[in-house]
Amino acid sequence: MAIIVMVYGQSGTGKSASLRNFEPGKVAVINVSGKPMPFRTGMKTLNTDSYEKIDAALYKTDRKSIVIDDATYLMVDEFMRTAKNTGYQKFTDMALNYFTLVNRAAALPADRIVYFLGHSDVDANGNEKFKTIGKLLDEKVTLEGKYTIVLKTVVQDGSYCFSTHNSGQDTVKTPIGMFESDLIPNDLAAVDKVIREYYGMEEL
Repeated sequence: MAIIVMVYGQSGTGKSASLRNFEPGKVAVINVSGKPMPFRTGMKTLNTDSYEKIDAALYKTDRKSIVIDDATYLMVDEFMRTAKNTGYQKFTDMALNYFTLVNRAAALPADRIVYFLGHSDVDANGNEKFKTIGKLLDEKVTLEGKYTIVLKTVVQDGSYCFSTHNSGQDTVKTPIGMFESDLIPNDLAAVDKVIREYYGMEEL
């Protein structure tokens, strides 16, 4: 089984920028919205919001680190494509498609890490979580329950960071002893190295 990692946060808080220190040839990036990277790079991306193409790419690439950015837009784009369709079936379909992708990513070989980057949602009580479309994934599944590692972007005093420990009002979680600090630099390549060392995986 692969390691799947969730990274969520508000727009502009450093999710995509966290890829900046990956060597271009060492990571496969699936760019759901097709937007340019927010840093200079020779990194090539697969620009698609098709579940079929993403699934094929997951199983075709020989790269051991894979990033899906921004995974939230897989649901948003599907919602907009079916906006004129009435009834609840479309929400069931959206939930099933996303849930299936998460399970397919987790079923990859054990030397792979798949990162799901997405937006965050804050409820009326100030609790923050990964943003989804519809209630099925929230009420029946709880997406974060599928992940052992959930990071959240934080901007503090001009520094862009990842939160590694739960605040009591979010869904952040990491394995015991993986990260000592509550906040670490938003460097996904460095996170990748820590995860591989923690689980005794082959380094990139």
